[in-house]
Amino acid sequence: MKQTIFFYVLVFFSVASCQSQNAEVEQIKKTITEFSKAGDQQDATTLSQYLDPNFRIVMNQLFGNNEVMVVSKADYLEKIKSKKWGGDTRTLTFGTIEVNGNVAFAKVILTGKKSTFHSLMLLVRNASGQWVLAEDVPTVK
Repeated sequence: MKQTIFFYVLVFFSVASCQSQNAEVEQIKKTITEFSKAGDQQDATTLSQYLDPNFRIVMNQLFGNNEVMVVSKADYLEKIKSKKWGGDTRTLTFGTIEVNGNVAFAKVILTGKKSTFHSLMLLVRNASGQWVLAEDVPTVK
């Protein structure tokens, strides 16, 4: 009898844990999807809502550079506002998403007409419980 009760308790907590994990993954996917849409629409105001204050893009040897370039949130939003970046219509393909407490990692492919980005994205859950992007490390294919 005790073994049966233990088994049901174990199953209950396993199911609850999986449902909680799935809810987190869906929230992360929504954040990344909204981030992508706002960038595509060159809407810096909306885009800013999905970025941590310390957000940065780390670009390693992209666009003819031989160095690592780090773009701050302010510089990124300025490039979006000035229409130098963004303005494509991209589709998203989600790869691995790992959640570790208030931190998550996502592999995402953003396929557009202009280019295709393979990104490693680091997200954090802020004090309000919202998932926001802290870092984007893209490669261009």
